[in-house]
Amino acid sequence: MKILTGNSNRPLAEAISAYLNLPLVNASIRRFSDMEVFVEIQENVRGEDMFVVQPTSFPTNDNVMELLVILDALKRSSAKRITAVIPYYGYARQDESPARALRSLPSWSPISSPSPAPIAC
Repeated sequence: MKILTGNSNRPLAEAISAYLNLPLVNASIRRFSDMEVFVEIQENVRGEDMFVVQPTSFPTNDNVMELLVILDALKRSSAKRITAVIPYYGYARQDESPARALRSLPSWSPISSPSPAPIAC
């Protein structure tokens, strides 16, 4: 079992890592000049159970994209199993139709909360 973190909340990941007595995986997660996310996993994770700690707090879209790129990098590195630990899910407020919440929009209004989930699978 190995733990990897993005840039969203490194202190939380370090606390989890210390509690479990496991070091964080060495990885370089940075941005290109146009703000695209670049992830390079700097150790072997082939056949490992991986846990990615990445809250999707502000800036939500940047942290969600970073999580998706990390998950993709782990898949391409042949990790056995990948679990995303998301202590704060930034799209959680959109899990209900606005029509029910505001009573002003049609009941068929789309819900965007689950949108990132299929992308991560």
